[in-house]
Amino acid sequence: MATESSESEKNGKKITGGYQRLKLHQDLRESGKEAAWTVSSYKPGNGVYALLDDNVDTYWQSDGSLPHFVNIQFQKKVRLQLIVLYVDFDLYQTYTPMKISIRAGNGLHNLKVVKNVELVKPKGWIYIPLSGKDPNSETFVNSFMLQIAVLSNQLNGRDTRVRQIKIYGPRPNPIPHQQFQFTSSEFITYSTVR
Repeated sequence: MATESSESEKNGKKITGGYQRLKLHQDLRESGKEAAWTVSSYKPGNGVYALLDDNVDTYWQSDGSLPHFVNIQFQKKVRLQLIVLYVDFDLYQTYTPMKISIRAGNGLHNLKVVKNVELVKPKGWIYIPLSGKDPNSETFVNSFMLQIAVLSNQLNGRDTRVRQIKIYGPRPNPIPHQQFQFTSSEFITYSTVR
């Protein structure tokens, strides 16, 4: 089970543990499939596609010196709320990320730090809300680009391994200019005048 302890904003948050199953609120949808993903480096056979294949047995492995970057660029400005990583300290001790910086902006030239996180022996799915402590809060980051920077690894490791990264934003209202959302298909069918 993951726990989050509060530190000063300058030092970031410490997250311990992780969840074995990915559990999300129904009002969130995955936004990562709509983006172009690039990484700063990778070992042959362990590229960016391993982050997106929905398989926790594959992983992206960086190749080179720290910091390592995962850049996620969207075609239009999107509302982002939550980042979920799958890492495993027990399998890859020195390859496991320890300090992560989440940055957002319009492009590489104007990225600003949104959140700094320190992972303490993580194992499983790690939830990183982009604003506040609650992943289900109503606060968002509006951005064209998101960058996940691995600043350091556990036990001073050089390369990093991350099995999955998922990015979530709020589910849009299917009926524009409607103050409330219908939850069943029957209500949605009769929600507008033909």
